[in-house]
Amino acid sequence: MYKEELAIISQAVLNEVEGFEFYKMASERASSDGTREAFKELANEEMKHAEYLRKLWTQLIGGGEIKIEDILGSGVVIPSPEIYRWDKVDKNDASVAMSVFGIGMQMEQSSIDFYEKAKEKVQSQASKDLFDILSGWERVHLLQFSEQYGILKEDWWAEQGFAPF
Repeated sequence: MYKEELAIISQAVLNEVEGFEFYKMASERASSDGTREAFKELANEEMKHAEYLRKLWTQLIGGGEIKIEDILGSGVVIPSPEIYRWDKVDKNDASVAMSVFGIGMQMEQSSIDFYEKAKEKVQSQASKDLFDILSGWERVHLLQFSEQYGILKEDWWAEQGFAPF
């Protein structure tokens, strides 16, 4: 049985659910429909990850094993950088969005670190490959958030009449 993997996947599910709750809260507090929709998409993406991980956990607890070809053939793919429509984020929500993306970047980096440490705790190559895939999901999100944060920061600075140099 994959005892270490089960513990890691259990924590990963919790991490994804916390991400879902965070983005859901952000969507509820957004003042524009576009921003609300962008944050809902993020929440839904986190829930998809949690559901995938729950299924994997159930398979392992039932005596199944991790096979990377099953994972790759499951239809779960690393999200495309184009998955979110950032143009929906209303510039009037820049301060809120910057806060959400700033926290989101920290959450995604923490998830990347979590999966990198998880790889060190397991022996099977399939488990290591699984954690590489999961880390890839988080890296795509981190990149997206970083890029959007930079754009919003520039807009916010311009609105405030502030230039750092």
